Amino acid sequence: MTGRRLVLVRHGQTAWNAERRIQGQLDVELDATGRAQAEAVAPVIAALEPTLIWSSDLARARQTADTIAKEAGLVPTYDERLREFRLGDYQGLTHAELDARDPAAFARFQRGDWDAIPGAETPREVAARYAAAVTDLATALAPGETGVAVSHGAATRSGLVTFLGWPFELARDLRALGNCARVVLEQRTTGRWALASYNG
Repeated sequence: MTGRRLVLVRHGQTAWNAERRIQGQLDVELDATGRAQAEAVAPVIAALEPTLIWSSDLARARQTADTIAKEAGLVPTYDERLREFRLGDYQGLTHAELDARDPAAFARFQRGDWDAIPGAETPREVAARYAAAVTDLATALAPGETGVAVSHGAATRSGLVTFLGWPFELARDLRALGNCARVVLEQRTTGRWALASYNG
């Protein structure tokens, strides 16, 4: 392979994921299932021979990245630009609690309409910082090398379309990433990046 490759990884499961509780930037650690998921995906990613692993500095991503990095013989770099959305007043609420408090707001949240969440970042703000981090990661790779970015589901979807230069609205058309699921991007000879796989 002469072109660069990027592997975007969502963190493993947390207890809050299982409870359908909104995490945002609250610092929740992996649960037993999430640790097992990270252990299972680590050799898969290590087999791609990555040279760099960057990660959100939130615990659930950091723990996932640490597991992958150990398997790959690397030391991860933590970058707050890869954090999940800051979801303001919704952080800490379960989906059921938000629905009971404000059904209209919950319906907007379910649709991915996150522009008006009190105290939250906008989707475009998140996409811009995520895409900037992934661009820097790609730039740090030599030809033929693979870089890994461990982050969060919603941030990855929004940042992915921005990084690829797709219309921003397409982020809502991508299905949610599973815990420890991967997105693989490959650089063409033209220098442009192509989506090779999604939610693998």
